[in-house]
Amino acid sequence: MSTTVENIQRQISENPILIYMKGTPQLPQCGFSAQTVQALMACGERFAFVNVLDNPDIRAELPKVANWPTFPQLWVEGELVGGCDIVVEMYQNGELETLIKETAAKHKDDE
Repeated sequence: MSTTVENIQRQISENPILIYMKGTPQLPQCGFSAQTVQALMACGERFAFVNVLDNPDIRAELPKVANWPTFPQLWVEGELVGGCDIVVEMYQNGELETLIKETAAKHKDDE
């Protein structure tokens, strides 16, 4: 049986665009997750998500793995991009869409 940390590492490596959030993209359970997922959805590409409210083990371990204490957390190609403030700022200045579209294009053949 794999450990929580191994699970997290697998999720991050298998999903080029991944958000750890409270709730789901359709039903976010906190304002920060809602803002972050809205910015991500506005980029128009598919992404994976993990609802940390349904996964208390991941909710407990991920901040240690990421060295980032809060949720949501956006990961792109195995790198932590950041949380709500960073993602929203990147969206507003156009960086997020560029990053997401380039990443999605790179991984189109994986689908």
